[in-house]
Amino acid sequence: MNVLLIANYPPDKQQSMLRYADMLQQELRKRGHTVDIVYPPVVLGGFSFLRGSVKKWIGYIDKYLFAPSYLRKKASQSDLIHICDHSNAMYLKCAGVKPVLITCHDLLAIFSARGVYPAKDVGLTGKILQRWIAANLSRAPHAVCVSTKTQEDLETLSPGMRAKTKVIHNPLNWNYSPASSSAIAEAKAKSGLAETEYLLHVGGNQWYKNRLGVMQIFTALQRYPRFQNVKLMMAGKPWTSEMRQYCKSVGLTDRILERVEIPNEELQALYSGALALLFPSREEGFGWPVLEAQACGCPVITSNRAPMTEIAGDAALFIDVEFPERAAQTIAERISSLPSLREAGFRNLDRFATDKIIDSYLAFYEQVIRQKLALSSR
Repeated sequence: MNVLLIANYPPDKQQSMLRYADMLQQELRKRGHTVDIVYPPVVLGGFSFLRGSVKKWIGYIDKYLFAPSYLRKKASQSDLIHICDHSNAMYLKCAGVKPVLITCHDLLAIFSARGVYPAKDVGLTGKILQRWIAANLSRAPHAVCVSTKTQEDLETLSPGMRAKTKVIHNPLNWNYSPASSSAIAEAKAKSGLAETEYLLHVGGNQWYKNRLGVMQIFTALQRYPRFQNVKLMMAGKPWTSEMRQYCKSVGLTDRILERVEIPNEELQALYSGALALLFPSREEGFGWPVLEAQACGCPVITSNRAPMTEIAGDAALFIDVEFPERAAQTIAERISSLPSLREAGFRNLDRFATDKIIDSYLAFYEQVIRQKLALSSR
């Protein structure tokens, strides 16, 4: 099979989406298939002096004016086209008469633009763009959804889409596993943790990541003797000014620590040495940190809502993230159960084994091709 993967525009630096496309290419090639990744070409957006809104608008020219003809030419040489991110749904037309499918990771941006999430304010340009993406996504002949939650959201967006979709979970996008004791000690020393116990949070500053809520839950935990010597390590994007002000206002600047854009090897060590991952997201399409933590033997504390419940299975402590005090109480009362979640987490990972997931993709690819041939023969 000759598969063309349409990935994301490189200057947008959507690392998780780029890793997803790379994973598919590597694993499908291992099965003997010819697989190429193609990106919307960088024509004007590669200049280093571009900044802010100018860079964004120049990127739009590359993605929406220059890319389609280039992608149509590439698509004509393939047996099947797989668009790896739903935000590129406008490229579905580039497949022409070829079998095509798209992966829908989440509907967060589309629903935010429609006012579903009051915490996120979207400008006029963003609303127009998301309306365009939604219109094209709703016309997709086939779609992979990375979780049942995403599938349900897609059905809400466009009733009848469920019949065109298949839920295929993501595998790990890096080879996470328990780190050595020396690697853990090195990562802790680098992070200023020394011999201290710590909770770990991993994520960016998107509203749904609930990073201020992470701080609030940790603050509430300080009332319990068990947590008075525990620190909180927050790895990912730099804190917002609101987060810095909160940390200062509660007097925990020496207890809540920040690590920015760390490499996978260091993150693996931090997962492996943590008391638990604290991941109280309000929304997700999938929630990779849950699996990353479990792969490293790190107990998971996460939200009692989909898709976190779906992905974590029975290997997590679930909390109500809307009430930090109540969440802290649940954690304090059930802290003794965390060690048992380690082995449960390893077992849960069996559901996300790469071979099983690639089997599902290949079966869906064959279904897409068969249905296209059946339509063509009518």
